[in-house]
Amino acid sequence: MKYLDYKERREQGTFNFPIAFYHQTSHSPRYYMPYHWHSHYEIIRIISGAFHLTLNSSTRTYHEGDVVFIMDGTLHGGNPQDQTCVYDCIVFDLQILLKENHACAKAIHDITNHKIVVHTLISEASPLILPIVDNLTDALSSRQTGYEFMTQGCLYQFFGVILKDHLYEENLSDTADSGRLNSIKNVLAYISENYYNSISLGSLAKVAGMNPKYFCRYFRSMTERTPIDYLNYYRIECACEMLSTKNISIKEAAISCGFNDESYFIKIFHRYKGITPKQFMKAEF
Repeated sequence: MKYLDYKERREQGTFNFPIAFYHQTSHSPRYYMPYHWHSHYEIIRIISGAFHLTLNSSTRTYHEGDVVFIMDGTLHGGNPQDQTCVYDCIVFDLQILLKENHACAKAIHDITNHKIVVHTLISEASPLILPIVDNLTDALSSRQTGYEFMTQGCLYQFFGVILKDHLYEENLSDTADSGRLNSIKNVLAYISENYYNSISLGSLAKVAGMNPKYFCRYFRSMTERTPIDYLNYYRIECACEMLSTKNISIKEAAISCGFNDESYFIKIFHRYKGITPKQFMKAEF
């Protein structure tokens, strides 16, 4: 199982309830968020500490109490400032709010069609947002009888406040940089599908349709890593998921993630995680 596809293909929730909840602490395998994108919407709540989040080409640090909204198709990724950071992620298909509901259909269609684009740091503009998100995460984490009703009710409240307090921009057109962003999306999709194979800088530049020098500079401006550095980072994240969810050896994880040399894999693993794969497995279990 891949740790986290750049273009996520894993199911978020179920067909009838397409909402997924992730509580992230320093012990979570998905604590560090690789650069990726998906066709779902996402709410991130910073519970404690600080989180450095990149949205497309802009990076900002968010702190305790901040609620961040991420539109569909947005390239995003980030890292906790330190291990005191705890945050929640709610990933959902907005179409769930359209089922048998005609009263809210126009507003929801305006959001999904990008006629209106919701602001990013919405908790800063409205004091009503944080209590709603608190209730939303409580419902999703407890999963008590009736939580589906509570969850959808919170989402209706959430978007109601966004519309009431005008926490959005209207009729934003695509930026001139959208073509290059799509090129990066193609590269990230290529990495997620081929990370276990040999991948060169030249092959990634070819996927992006750029010369290697320009591609390397642009990719680093977007992700704060070189393409090869990010490839290794992604491979190690995949290895963490495998080691924490599968009964496999360190050598098997190394080979499955594109490392032919086990000792080199251990060295790279330690570089990104600060511990060896064996220490990681002990901490997980």
